[in-house]
Amino acid sequence: MSDFDNYTRVNKFEKRRKNTKAISAMFLLGSVFIVLLIGIWVFGGNDDAEEGTSPDTSEETNPNADDMDSDQQDDSDEQEDVTAETEDGETSSDESESTTETEEETNQDTNINQAEIETQPADGTDDQNVIEAYTGNWPPIGTEQEGPHTTQYDEGTQDRIEMEEAIRVATGLSEDDMITWWLENGGEQKVIGTVTNNQQTETYRVYISWIENEGWQPTLVEVLAENDKKND
Repeated sequence: MSDFDNYTRVNKFEKRRKNTKAISAMFLLGSVFIVLLIGIWVFGGNDDAEEGTSPDTSEETNPNADDMDSDQQDDSDEQEDVTAETEDGETSSDESESTTETEEETNQDTNINQAEIETQPADGTDDQNVIEAYTGNWPPIGTEQEGPHTTQYDEGTQDRIEMEEAIRVATGLSEDDMITWWLENGGEQKVIGTVTNNQQTETYRVYISWIENEGWQPTLVEVLAENDKKND
């Protein structure tokens, strides 16, 4: 009976020891597994978080960058528009001032010439187309030509330009309001021109003579009833 009790006691002790080892082993394995899970969660979770966050940050940053670039481009375009408008405004202002000054100088010269010119009726003529005729103390208009003078009727020549200027002085027409219909030889160093205003409501036949080194000088103006050179 005593041997059986001893065997039973030993057997129980062995079972308890085995159970304790098994529990210890399971606890150890459980601890290692928990540590692994924590490590995976900490390190792997951070990587995932970084990978998941980076695209969002990129996506949020890029639109802002695009907005900033767009705003800067808009500001640049607006600045260029303002600069262009300013330059256009300054150019238009300069051109306007230049035109005004030129017109004032032209008007001033014309007023001086007209104030100094005295006209008087000319002798009658048998031409039924002449309404009236008058002469005046017109001076030669001056010239840029040098050397022996040869009359030039072609448009654009200096002689033709000065002829038309002398005709304008005699008639009072402006450069922008005169049509030259005819220029013809009126004798040695003399020309006869037929002109109208743009509306063709005023028709003149003007006689001019060349004065050496002084240019063309008007000598006689005839006011015509109709333009007899219109159909020539």
